[in-house]
This record gives sequence, structure tokens and C-alpha cells, in this order.
Amino acid sequence: MGTTDQVQSLDPASGYNVGSWMVFNNVFQSLISFPRGSNTPQPEAAESCSFTDGNSTVYRCELKDGLAFSNGNNLTSEDVAYSFKRTLKINDPKGPSYLLQSLDRVETPDEKTVVFHLKNSDATFPMKIASSAGAIVDHSEYPADKLRTDGKVVGSGVYTLDSFDRKKAVFSVNEGYKGEADVQNSGMTMKFFDGDQAGLRKSVQNGGVDFAYRGLAAEDIHELETATTADRRGVEVVDGASAEVMHMVFNMRDPVVGKLGVRKAIAYLVDRQALVRDVYQRTAKPLYSVIPAGITGHKTPFFDKYGDRPQQDKAAAALRKDGVNGKVRMTLWATPIRFGPSTVSAVKELARQLNASKLFDVDVKSVPLDEYEKGIAKGKYGAYVKGWVPDYPDPDIFISPFFSRNNVVANNYLSKRIVDKLIPETVSQPDRLVTAGKFAEIQSIVADDLPVLPLWQGKQYAVARDNVFGIAWSLDASTVPRFWEISKSTEE
Repeated sequence: MGTTDQVQSLDPASGYNVGSWMVFNNVFQSLISFPRGSNTPQPEAAESCSFTDGNSTVYRCELKDGLAFSNGNNLTSEDVAYSFKRTLKINDPKGPSYLLQSLDRVETPDEKTVVFHLKNSDATFPMKIASSAGAIVDHSEYPADKLRTDGKVVGSGVYTLDSFDRKKAVFSVNEGYKGEADVQNSGMTMKFFDGDQAGLRKSVQNGGVDFAYRGLAAEDIHELETATTADRRGVEVVDGASAEVMHMVFNMRDPVVGKLGVRKAIAYLVDRQALVRDVYQRTAKPLYSVIPAGITGHKTPFFDKYGDRPQQDKAAAALRKDGVNGKVRMTLWATPIRFGPSTVSAVKELARQLNASKLFDVDVKSVPLDEYEKGIAKGKYGAYVKGWVPDYPDPDIFISPFFSRNNVVANNYLSKRIVDKLIPETVSQPDRLVTAGKFAEIQSIVADDLPVLPLWQGKQYAVARDNVFGIAWSLDASTVPRFWEISKSTEE
């Protein structure tokens, strides 16, 4: 396979990005995991898991018999407990530790039993540990208080990582694996194209790679989708559902966008239809809520309140009401690659739309990822974009990280009703369908306060040679790249 995604870390206590997840989901096991085509986690390393109380605060798992790591060491409850404690202790800012904040302590009454005691009711805990946050490591191989940095990986998953460098990662099937995956191949090689979209397209077309997973330019996907069979040269486009989203984020303490009238004016002027048509070539779709379509509780309050086409008169009225006179001068900030290869082009299109109204004078600045993240943390930027690929397909993953205290977007927004009442009530409800009404209220509050402006919801794409099969099973809302589902027939 070829990809332009980057593997930020080989240690599951870090590496909170799609490239790293490709490694984690295939080399490590979790107690439970998302089977193909399902949003409900099922046992993987565990034989069974369930809440044992009525308040969703005690979660108990029994391990399968005969589990072992790829180095031959037995996998026991001690390793499971160690893995969770380690992620929390390291608390890497680029890792998944924030997903485990509800965890109080882990008990291991015997080698096969793990009991999680939570600080508060958390019905989403099973989904969290089905993500890469639940990856199980060998306690004798991974230091308790720091990341592993020797470039080696020891897990109990479907594959072993045989080698890794800047150009490629080579995986082979783990013969000692005991889990639910039905492996359809003998191994996988990931080739890294480091942002070279044109090179990735050329490679899949000439057979240098069998398929491209993520990372192709939107115009390339569109061109291949609409090409004749002869022009495709034996290449097919495979698409699937996605819950990936992109938001414009506003720093609520910024002297410009900190004014509600300015944020409302932007909401009235942004043309999502033009954005997804002209920049993303319809490989994404307009998003009018912080919870995307296909996820429990999804509503469209931004469509209801601000419409789906630019409304200059309403934008001007919003500015006047807030005492804003003259053109609004501001900067939109972006970073290339991290949130998709079209990010900077998208932000430039948004600036063009705002400037076309004659109400704004917007420029665009793009900086490398490390500088971008530091600038956001320091409150340097007034308006910036944030892409989000969910860890699991539940509405909470689109709400708690963005609107709880110490949220991931660092925009100084706090709604006490959301934080103190609605999030706790939704998190404690095991029947996720029952939470729809409260999530609808959250979405409405966010649309009124405008700490973020939803822009688009993605679609997942892979481009493959026509003798490659099974890729569609990795293109669903769970965002799990399932190498084991992919097979290749012998070309004539």
C-alpha cells in the first residue's frame, strides 16, 4: 500500500494520528474491537467484557486462553493493567491519554481477569478501549514512564512489524495471533510518500503499489472516478463512509473573532457547497453540525440558523449589532498535510469568500505542524482550522474533546450547561439512542455561541489496482484500517 500519512510514533502511548493508527490497529490487540461494518465493539483479546454495575462505573473483562505476544511472552491481565496505567502516567500530549481520564484504577484478581473502576459513569468506556487507546503492550518490553524509541514493536495483534524506516514499513502475519480476524494475505508493506500526492498516484497507476490508502489529491480522485475504463489503466476508486470532519475554530479571547457579531457574520458568509465543489471536488460534503451525519443525535443547527448560501445582508446586520464598523481585518491560520492535503487551498477559498462580501479583509498564513500547535496552545491565533478523525463512532467523541474543560482546540470556550450537565448526562447513559435529545441541545448551544464553525464531513477513498479486494472493509465510520481484510489475486 502507499500513503501520504505519516507515522508519528510506534508507541501506542503516543502517535495520535491516522498513520500511527495503521500500525497500532494491526500490530497490537485491544480487549475489544470494532468488527467490519459495525459501530458496536466486540471481544478481541477478551473472551467477554461487560459493565457489572447499573451505573456504568465498573467494567470487567475475561481474557481468552493462550494469548501471547510476538516475542513469545504470555499476555496476562498484568499486561493489560500495565498498558492503561502506562498511557496515563506518560500522558503524552500527542497520545490518547485524554480518552482514559475517567479511569480511576485497574484490578487484576487473576491472570485472566481485568476490572476497570471508573471515577464517574462512562458508558463510552468500551468504545474508548476498542480504539488504539486500548492497545495492550508487553510490560517487560515497554518502560512504564517514557515512550519506547528504539523503532521496534512488540504486540499480540494480527501482524508483526518486521522493519520500519522513512521509506516503508514491512508487516508479516503473526503466527501466534489469537483473535477474531480472518487474515486474507501473507503480509503488507506500507510505502510512505511524505506528501507526494502526484508520486502516489503515479505509483498506483504503474503498479509500484497495489493501492493507495488516503492521501491522494481530491482532483486525482475526481479525475479517476470520472475517467473511462481505458484511461483508468486498471485502477479503481473505492469509497466508503467517514466521520472525519473539519471545523474553523475561533479563539474566544481574540479581540476580533472574540466578538459574536464577527463570528455570526462569518457563519452567514461561508459557502460550504462551493468549498466542497471547488476545492474538494465533491470528495467531502457540507457539514452543518458538530456531530456528523451517520452518528447518533446528528442535527443541522448551522443550516437552520445561518443557511447554506452566503447572506451578506444578515452578515452586515450581525456586525452592526455588535458595534463593528468598517472591514473586519483578520488572519485565517492553517497547517499543510496534517488535516488533509487540500487544507491550505480550502482556507484560501474561505478567505476569498469572506473578502468577496466586502465586509472582511482576510489573509491566510500556513505554518508547519509543530509551530501551528504551539501557536494554538499559546492563544496566538484568532481563527484556525482543526480536522478531526474520531477514535470511535459515538457522538461523545465529537463533543467532549471540543467542548469540555481543557479541550483539544484550546479556544477558551466554556459552556457550563454543556460541561456540567449535558456531557455528564450523555456519558452516563448506556443506551446511546436515548442521548439523542441532549446531543441535539448541545449542537444548538454551539450553533448559537459559535466557538467553532463546522465546514465539511469527509468521505473515505482508496484507489486500487483492479486485482485488489477487501479494501472497502477499512472504509467505515470506525476508522479502523484492517490490513487483514485485503487480498490480491495473481495478475494474468
